Amino acid sequence: MQKLVSLILSIFLLNSLVIAKEGMWLPMLLKSLNEGDMKAMGLNLSAEDIYSVNQSSLKDAVISFGGFCTGEIISDQGLILTNHHCGYGQIQRHSSLENDYLTDGFWANDFKEELPNPGLTATFIIRMEDVTDAVLAGLDMDDQEKDNSKTIKQRIDSLIELNTKDSHYGAYIRPFYYGMEYYMFITETFKDVRLVGAPPSSIGKFGGDTDNWMWPRHTGDFSMFRIYADTNNLPAEYSENNVPFKPRKYFPISIDGVEEGDFTMVYGFPGRTQEYLTSFAIHQTKEVLNPAMIDIREKALEIMNRHMQADDEVRIKYASKNARISNYWKKWIGENKGLQKTDAINQKRQKEDIFQQKVSGNSKYVGLLKSLEENYKAIEKYALARAYFFEIPNRKLELIGLSGRFRSIVNDAMNGTEASEEKINRLKRQINAHFKDYDLDTDFEISSALIKKYKNDLDKEYVPEIIQKTDDQLQVYLNAMFEKSIMKDQELLLSMLENFSMKSAKKISKDPAYMLMQNFNEIYAKRISPEYLKYSTEIQSLNKLYMEGLREFIPSKYYPDANSTLRLAYGKVEDFKPKDAVNYDFRTNTAGILEKYVAGHRDFDLPDRLIELIENGDYGPYQNADGSMNVCFIASNHTTGGNSGSPVINADGELIGLNFDRNWEGTMSDINYDIDLCRNISVDIRYVLFVVDKFAGAQRLIDEMQIVDKKESSQLNEN
Repeated sequence: MQKLVSLILSIFLLNSLVIAKEGMWLPMLLKSLNEGDMKAMGLNLSAEDIYSVNQSSLKDAVISFGGFCTGEIISDQGLILTNHHCGYGQIQRHSSLENDYLTDGFWANDFKEELPNPGLTATFIIRMEDVTDAVLAGLDMDDQEKDNSKTIKQRIDSLIELNTKDSHYGAYIRPFYYGMEYYMFITETFKDVRLVGAPPSSIGKFGGDTDNWMWPRHTGDFSMFRIYADTNNLPAEYSENNVPFKPRKYFPISIDGVEEGDFTMVYGFPGRTQEYLTSFAIHQTKEVLNPAMIDIREKALEIMNRHMQADDEVRIKYASKNARISNYWKKWIGENKGLQKTDAINQKRQKEDIFQQKVSGNSKYVGLLKSLEENYKAIEKYALARAYFFEIPNRKLELIGLSGRFRSIVNDAMNGTEASEEKINRLKRQINAHFKDYDLDTDFEISSALIKKYKNDLDKEYVPEIIQKTDDQLQVYLNAMFEKSIMKDQELLLSMLENFSMKSAKKISKDPAYMLMQNFNEIYAKRISPEYLKYSTEIQSLNKLYMEGLREFIPSKYYPDANSTLRLAYGKVEDFKPKDAVNYDFRTNTAGILEKYVAGHRDFDLPDRLIELIENGDYGPYQNADGSMNVCFIASNHTTGGNSGSPVINADGELIGLNFDRNWEGTMSDINYDIDLCRNISVDIRYVLFVVDKFAGAQRLIDEMQIVDKKESSQLNEN
């Protein structure tokens, strides 16, 4: 009897985990799945106000910023608000020792001063459509041995062609629930996106690596861009004749502030979650893969930070790279801590026990979890080798990475084919971009450390024979490789591309950096990738079956994992208690900025102008009733990477903040969401306006926005 009661309580707990505030929901399904719950929590809008194909709605003010972040439109002239760290690469590319926008900030005084960013895009979602029937019709999806991938791809390609032909729209179709459902997204992508404004990094990155993924935060993590269109308001390549885009919808901005318990929404493009993984997958992530990746990045960051601190030119060159590397290094550390604190592996095991009880006697699921366990054990060594391959030679070794860009034209030449002009020109651009942000000494030291680590940590079968030496012998080899490689000579590489020939291809093919790159790739292609693919395909199939069983036998509202498609999360502004005797408030204010201030510190220095404004309490109309100024706040919205820059919206559809991070204890939310521990972190929109207005004096941007002050209107009405 006690076991029965325990099982019933466990099932109730399992069902309760996916209600209310947890989840990243498809906007087109809000009316059927979420509207009632959201209204009960305080929403004053309808589902149609949030997502509609028949009228303008909030979705029309949300963009995928560059394909890696989210942004929102905040004026009728296409003004974009996103995070400082989302625009960091563009800010860095426009920076130099003479114009150090990273340190000093940048504010265009008019449209003509706004800076173009080749390759940067802003993509709107025009509509979504469930195309599951069209993709899967007539296919036997229960036959685990049958490969339907070719047919599915052909159908997807046909649907995209049918829905975009003779239009300027794009489209993509993504699988959901491990391929049980498919949805199509019709898109409109703008290619002329210009930098409008950014605060100095001492505001936009205040707290730096020290505060990254942490709460409390005092970071003004925002930057501003603008979409430009042709004279017909349609997407166009960059041109001086383009004009500011006229959006279908933009967000009004509330300066009423936030209070504990306020309803909030986050609308954006979350990148990737895996909420329905089994205990076997969580164990492999926590105990094997995360520790390895943390150690690799820790070594790279130690070397990079030392070189950046010693030389301002290197600091500027490596600022964006450093930020990218450190971001997930710290995230993985926090994720492991969160998985440990929430006893995630045992939690998953309990859910698996419930699943086994519910499907008992059903032959379709017999041995399912055992098969998953066996496949995760089998894939582990390949998963680790694969992680090392992508993390070290592909991402951290710059000389090796640049040599890899020559593979295509070298292969063309070796096969008697002349490289196309397009390939040559693209390679020239890549070479120039590489050397703009490259320091040979930094690359040499990082490469030396990480190649030795690659050799020492992995089984010999996954290590190129050319580097299977003692550390001392390997260092001699690396010294010679860097000395002899032509990959460090920008002028020589560009001159070779002017008249690329078989002779050029042979010279590159014998380059020591190119040869090492080829060895890495050959081992990956022959010894790692095939085995990894074999087991991961089987795991994918088994996970799909597990997901199917969960939905059939343990009914609930199962939101799909994030996959860089437009989603809505909702929750409330609330504090949290990460551990005994620690209770974090839901908001921070400018007093905390001065408390953290350390003159000259890499993470906690401040501009004199900001100090002056804070000390004088000169906050303009953006302050609280008591004269204080809020900076950031937290809420229980379910977010992940890709949600950076997402609008945080109140119950009336007004912008109240800009999402930029999660709390460190809650970073495990990608694979094990915990409503008590997970919080998204946002910069208060009033602090953004304060910096734009009072700090930067960019009144022209304030004038573009529709600012809503209900409290002031209410007081006027009362008088």
